[in-house]
Amino acid sequence: MYRALTRQIEVTVEPNFMPERSVPERGQFFWSYTITITNGGPLTVQLKTRHWIITDATGRTQEVRGEGVVGEQPVLAPGERFEYTSGVPLPTPSGFMTGSYQMVGDNGEEFDIAVPAFSLDSPDVRRTLN
Repeated sequence: MYRALTRQIEVTVEPNFMPERSVPERGQFFWSYTITITNGGPLTVQLKTRHWIITDATGRTQEVRGEGVVGEQPVLAPGERFEYTSGVPLPTPSGFMTGSYQMVGDNGEEFDIAVPAFSLDSPDVRRTLN
């Protein structure tokens, strides 16, 4: 599990390689990732936008920006959490992702929180590293 804490808001990520959605001989590798956002701060906050930087094993990067996550812009009161699962394809058997969420507090202040960099590794890659 990967973890980042920004302004008392914790983001954890659990990536999972999905062999049933991958076709290695065609250069298609797929991962799901589950993200939990926990508001440990004193303000109610809303996730407005996301920004991802996805890097494959060749160093090629792709940036993704958009509103919310999985079609939602969750509001988190102090102590609340939001969890979602999404996925990412890569043309290589490994890579990594990092990013941020733009939040807005109930006081109107906008700020970014970090999503920790997390590794995307297929079991085949792990085997060759050992």
